[in-house]
Amino acid sequence: MRAEPFFVEGVSVQTLSLKEASCRICDDVASGKSFSVFTLNLDHVVKLRTNPAFRAAYERARIVLADGFPIVLAGRLQGRRLSRTTGADLIVPLCEEAGRRGLPVFLLGSTPRSLAGAQRHLTTLISELDVAGTYAPEQGFSPFSEPADEAMEAIRNSGARLCFVALGAPKQEIFADRCAREIEGVSFLCIGAGLDFLAGHQKRAPKAFQAMGLEWLWRMLLNPGRLARRYAECLAVFPGVLLDSLSRRSERAGP
Repeated sequence: MRAEPFFVEGVSVQTLSLKEASCRICDDVASGKSFSVFTLNLDHVVKLRTNPAFRAAYERARIVLADGFPIVLAGRLQGRRLSRTTGADLIVPLCEEAGRRGLPVFLLGSTPRSLAGAQRHLTTLISELDVAGTYAPEQGFSPFSEPADEAMEAIRNSGARLCFVALGAPKQEIFADRCAREIEGVSFLCIGAGLDFLAGHQKRAPKAFQAMGLEWLWRMLLNPGRLARRYAECLAVFPGVLLDSLSRRSERAGP
């Protein structure tokens, strides 16, 4: 059953394709709902175990998709058919659908330079897209600070219906969760480095690396000092995630 979710670290993960996810998100946005969309990876699993606010945000998310080969593998071990979908993967399909339906979008995160580049890229690619506003937070941005209140007011007053949030985990998920609860009629998708990719200021892994589930290796090669510890922590939790998935599959199979 393609639509049946699976579970990782207590989080329900949907098995929607990229096209299915884009259509479902835009359907819900068009209906006036306020909600958040996250993409789960092993780094998030590590943070879920130590950050209660992050876990609470995940529990309230309307849609969670599998970002990263380990999460996809966990789903397959639980008997699901799915492929990897990152927040960055969703940006263009969602903007195409938003443009077609007349749903304005908002871009939040990264730097003013990346925001300008991402906006220029999207509006050139999708002529009917309405980017209602952008906001580049200062360094040290906190989801419950005065600058966060200002960002929320900018989103609220912009007329946007869908906001792309690029702050990095766990800030972006916690902020998106807060916004979805406090701003009516706007939905929030967390996209990590998606704006930097669109602007060309950060290079995404080659397609071959992505297809083999090795995008993490590409990132670590580019920035070993910052990412080596993170991926060591991810590697430590990976066996437990797989064992839990095998256990769930055995329970489904029965005696």
